[in-house]
Amino acid sequence: MKRTNTFDVVPQSDADEELLRRLLDASAALWNEINYERRENYADPDADVWDISEYRGRYGGTLGASTVQQIERKNREAWRSFFALQKKGEANGKPGYWGNEQKGRKLRTYIRNTSYSVEWGEYSRLEILVGQDLKDEYGLGHRERLRLEVRGDPNWTEYDKQGRLELFWDEQAQTFRAFQPVTIDNSRLTQPLGDETAALDIGANNLVACTTTAGTQLLYEGRDLFDRFRETTREIARLQALLDDGRYSSHRIRSLYRRRTRRRDHAQDALARDLIGRLYDEGVSTVYVGALTDVLDTHWSVETNAKTHNFWAFRAFIDRLACTAEEYGISVEVRSEAWTSQECPNCGSTDRTTRHRDTLTCPCGFVGHADLTASETFLRHHQNTKSSDWRTRRKASRQRQTDVARPMARPVRLKWDDHEWSESPRSCPNEERTNPQVTSVGR
Repeated sequence: MKRTNTFDVVPQSDADEELLRRLLDASAALWNEINYERRENYADPDADVWDISEYRGRYGGTLGASTVQQIERKNREAWRSFFALQKKGEANGKPGYWGNEQKGRKLRTYIRNTSYSVEWGEYSRLEILVGQDLKDEYGLGHRERLRLEVRGDPNWTEYDKQGRLELFWDEQAQTFRAFQPVTIDNSRLTQPLGDETAALDIGANNLVACTTTAGTQLLYEGRDLFDRFRETTREIARLQALLDDGRYSSHRIRSLYRRRTRRRDHAQDALARDLIGRLYDEGVSTVYVGALTDVLDTHWSVETNAKTHNFWAFRAFIDRLACTAEEYGISVEVRSEAWTSQECPNCGSTDRTTRHRDTLTCPCGFVGHADLTASETFLRHHQNTKSSDWRTRRKASRQRQTDVARPMARPVRLKWDDHEWSESPRSCPNEERTNPQVTSVGR
């Protein structure tokens, strides 16, 4: 099982910070030279994009031979990705540069797994290899490495293998940051506490509506997050309109893009961790998630497209959710959720129901929260049946409604406060059924 530790890196002195900046700047300069050579070869029909010069002699004294190799390898991976996307017709540009000397290079490097070490404890530290020229200039011994303080609370301090370290200067946070891929033995995974099942309805107004076979319902609100995302997007568009002809971005615009993405990813990371933790405590072993194609096929619009692709980053979230669930031994399965958002759980109608904002109503008398009802229906469709025909699943789910667990009278409603997901004391609107004979989740 592969995971990634993220932590801040803090130089212990001004000299250490200067050394680190020179190391990262030299890595960016090396990337730019390699990338320039490959772009030139790409434009020449008689040249081979993989045929580049030897850079160890020029950069080895600063970076060390292994880091030179890692930068070249990372650039090669970027070009391979470009060619793969080009083959699919999805490529949107050749690999770019890491800034330039006049306007400033992006401070970033990649260090081989054998060229660094991390010690975790009360005083965690990172030691990285640097070239002999820098060692001599800054008074490091022949076998000595640059020692840096580590700050953060990594999830994985015990692992079987560490991967290539990515170390960079986070301009927005004004700190050095590191990503450390690690491999964890699967035997260390937690096992589910039970065999309950959960189904998730994913959206943007409400990020996740969840129903479990134990009768629990969770609702993660997303309107405030999406409004902030859209507000930042509008500001980016305004600033782009003010750019001179021929310019496509600016320092401010790039900063807003990064802030928008980091804010969204932080909320989604925390959501995945909070949700899976709650489901684990409920004894859930399997989580069903609706396929994105069902959402776009039945509800496509400009706003829906913006929410699912730009703001929600659906596929990235599913990967994040599955990755977190794996730690708890919970499986995540993507299933069709066709028509679940329109189906009345009382009479089974899909063409007579009406949705207004968060409320789903039906002439039969049913009134309920639209997203929570959709997650209930989605769960019934897939509980105890593997049929690929949604009509068969719907018929079977209605037949099982006499032997089900009712959801909670007051579903747990959660809001994001920029740091964590907190329970709201207010219950969801229309969470209590108007028809007392309506049952919900199939077991």
